[in-house]
Amino acid sequence: MAEWIDACSTDEIDEEDVMRWDHGGRTYAIYHAPGGAFYCTDGLCTHENVHLAGGLVMDHVIECPKHNGRFDYRTGEPLRAPVCVALRTYPAKVEGGRVLVQLG
Repeated sequence: MAEWIDACSTDEIDEEDVMRWDHGGRTYAIYHAPGGAFYCTDGLCTHENVHLAGGLVMDHVIECPKHNGRFDYRTGEPLRAPVCVALRTYPAKVEGGRVLVQLG
């Protein structure tokens, strides 16, 4: 079973925003959803490997800053071209004011 890794404080990400998180030689994106939930996906767009942390977050959608492709960050589902390959998602939870992510 994969372990839970401490990624950041809940205070580090405003609601409806995204933060880049690098761990183990990989880049991830952590999202603070409306209502307080947190989510984690791969940090690079599946279209051209652009960092999603530079993109715009609206509701449960991340828009890539390069070509404006969109994903539902809760599921990784592509929502608008040019993206057509889903993002990988990872379980995230909050404990003691910290965002924990399960990788593996």
